[in-house]
Amino acid sequence: MSLATLLEPLQQPLFTVLDTPVGWTEVLGFGSGALCVWLVARQHVANWPIGIANNLFFVLLFTQAGLYADAGLQIVFITLAAYGWWTWTHGGGPGSDTLPVRRTTRTEWAWLLAAGVVGTLALTLLLDRATDSTVPFWDALTTALSLMATYGQCRKRLESWWLWIAADVVYVPLYAHKGLYLTSLLYVGFMALCASGLRGWSRDLAGTARRQVEVAA
Repeated sequence: MSLATLLEPLQQPLFTVLDTPVGWTEVLGFGSGALCVWLVARQHVANWPIGIANNLFFVLLFTQAGLYADAGLQIVFITLAAYGWWTWTHGGGPGSDTLPVRRTTRTEWAWLLAAGVVGTLALTLLLDRATDSTVPFWDALTTALSLMATYGQCRKRLESWWLWIAADVVYVPLYAHKGLYLTSLLYVGFMALCASGLRGWSRDLAGTARRQVEVAA
C-alpha cells in the first residue's frame, strides 16, 4: 500500500465553507494548532508533541494549497520543536529544570532581524523562480516571521508573542485568499491566544523580577 493511498482519507471533504470543501487534514490541523497555542500560553511542555502533530497535518494541507514555503517550514518547525522540548525541560540552568521567561536581548534582535530580512528576500526569489506560487513574497514573509517567533518560543522570550501576532495578521488574509477558510479562522483564534499568552508570560516575567529584587534586598 502506497503512502498516497494511506493519506487519501485525510484529503476527503467533510463539509464546505463558502463553496470550498474542507477535509480532515484542515480540521485536524485546526484542532491540534489551537490546542498547541493554548498549551504554549500556559507554558505546558505538552505543547511540543502536539505541535509536531500539527506540523505534519499542515505539511499535507499547505502542499495541496501550493503554499510551498509554509509546507517546508513545517519540517523546520519539527526540528525546532525537538530543540524547544529539550530546552524547556533542561534549559533552566544549575539547580532548575524549568526555563524562565526572559526578554529578547539586543544581540538576539539584531540577529533575528537580519535573518528575517535575508530569509524573506531569498525565499521570495526562490518561490518566484522555482515554483508556481502565486504569493511568493507573502509566503516568504510569514515563513521568516514564524521562524523568528519559534526561536523566541524555544528560548521563552516574551517578544516571541509579538512576532507570532505579526505573522498571524498576514496569515489570516493569505489563507482566506487560498481558500483555506477554516485555517484562516484558526489564525484569528491564534491571535487571541497569542494576546493571552503575552499577558501570561508578562505576569510571569514581572513575578520573577520581583523575586529577584526581594532576594537582593
